[in-house]
Amino acid sequence: METGLTENALRVLERRYLRKDREGRIIEAPEDLFGRVAKTIASADEKHSPGAGAGRAEIYRRMMSELKFLPNSPALMNAGTRIRQYSACFVIPVEDSVKKIFGALSAMAGIHQSGGGTGFSFSRLRPKNDIVKSTGSAASGPVSFMRIFDQATDVIKQGGRRRGANMGMLRADHPDVMEFIRAKENGAFRNFNLSVSIPDSFMQALDNGADFALKNPRDGRIVRKIPAREIWDLIALTAWKTGDPGVVFIDRINAANPTPKAGTIEATNPCGEQPLLPYESCNLGSINLSRFVLGRSDGSGRPSDPGPASIDWDGLRDTVRDGVQLLDNVIDASVYPLPEITKITRANRKIGLGVMGFADMLVMLGIPYASDEAVRLGGEVMRFISEEAIKKSSELGKERGNFPNFAGSSWEKRGLKHMRNATVTTVAPTGTISIIAGTSSGIEPLFALSFVRRVLDGSELREVNRVFLETAAREGFYSDGLLREIDARGGVSRLPGIPAKVRDVFRTALEIPPERHVIMQAEFQKYTDNAVSKTINLPEEAAPGDVEEIYSLAYRLGCKGITVYRYGSKEQVLAHAGQPPSCRVCST
Repeated sequence: METGLTENALRVLERRYLRKDREGRIIEAPEDLFGRVAKTIASADEKHSPGAGAGRAEIYRRMMSELKFLPNSPALMNAGTRIRQYSACFVIPVEDSVKKIFGALSAMAGIHQSGGGTGFSFSRLRPKNDIVKSTGSAASGPVSFMRIFDQATDVIKQGGRRRGANMGMLRADHPDVMEFIRAKENGAFRNFNLSVSIPDSFMQALDNGADFALKNPRDGRIVRKIPAREIWDLIALTAWKTGDPGVVFIDRINAANPTPKAGTIEATNPCGEQPLLPYESCNLGSINLSRFVLGRSDGSGRPSDPGPASIDWDGLRDTVRDGVQLLDNVIDASVYPLPEITKITRANRKIGLGVMGFADMLVMLGIPYASDEAVRLGGEVMRFISEEAIKKSSELGKERGNFPNFAGSSWEKRGLKHMRNATVTTVAPTGTISIIAGTSSGIEPLFALSFVRRVLDGSELREVNRVFLETAAREGFYSDGLLREIDARGGVSRLPGIPAKVRDVFRTALEIPPERHVIMQAEFQKYTDNAVSKTINLPEEAAPGDVEEIYSLAYRLGCKGITVYRYGSKEQVLAHAGQPPSCRVCST
């Protein structure tokens, strides 16, 4: 039986996850969903170890029903149904021919229908006004073709239950980069997140105050040179205005590519946490860290353990190991939209085990998010998860066989003899699965203590942080007017009558200095194979120069990519209660 499902979690499950009959009537309960997913995924265990399937299914069902771990949305939606596609993240190559461009468009449509999100690099497309020799006409450029992908996404719901989500990327050295940077200024490309792919050579030119060469991808010819600062400043200004583009440090990503012999990474999934080779997919799952704090209730009604708050490292270890095995099983249980996807996905067997509920864990431990102690704990937790996940994948490699591209991989070069998965860790934004788990998203700080979230094609969910309510009751400052005051102010940092230690611990995203957001992202990135999805929140009064400083800091601290959101600059997933809620492109 599931524990601690909130009213909002039930609403999300009923709208998007629980099976329905032809008349739209719900025909399963949440515990049935968890059982359905567990049984389907455990079928792979049965193949490897006959007789083990039932036992493994019960382990998977229990950790999902206890909200300790949840796989990504396509697995929850599709496992045990006729749509047998369970991965969330895909990258589809876009080659410089009309036939291949529309082939990529067709692949996108199939992936969106199955619930996945897609990433594209449009950097191979020739620039606007370049001559097409076969027709003698002028090329329209990558941004024009992106419009076709955007319009197609508008008419395709993901699995009939999710809005389509895309990442569009263009290299900083593409001649159309300035047009790409400005692409969302007038409200266009609502189904895309955009990121500029930044090579190290660009950052060197920026540091040196030098010009940067823009090259025609068709032949490598230098079209013109412009100051790197001009490109960088436009990125910062446009991100300040619209929230896009983010930046992805593509050479850093490829330096960490575990299978360089299998290809070069050019793009990521829609939220940037999963760099992938052309046609590669990855399935994700997240551990709810708030369920591993001893000595404090998470607000779900579970009895608190006696004694001071601490982390249940043994329980966390068990869930990491079971989560890795579940995600590895998903690779074999899933049916992929294209044979090219099947081939490369099963050759590398990438999985992405991550976390959610980190902010809730901190408040339950009494640690302010913006503190050095929080950064230290974040690194300790992610290092522990990474080490245990690698151990488990290595054991699975010995038992079940290494991933086929193991030879020449970074794991072989590190001296490992066995590894089942080319990557094991990712930090995703978690989106709706964190609503189901009733916890904070990914590694984000608390957005607000009381807020409205727009999901499900416009539906609104009011959320109040349950740990805060429990703290208010325990510390004796709860009152009927407290939430109204929080709604008006967005937080408690300036509320009278709130103990100082509570104000510090419950500071929300916009009350935390932006550089502390970046420092936290960088700390988690140290122990993450893939990348870390993190939004750097800026107050409405922030200047474009603040964005530039954040992007530069992210590069200096070793992040693989970065995105900002200046409050009020564009439509939002989250809004303080009383503010107009709206929606952002994401696929989790």
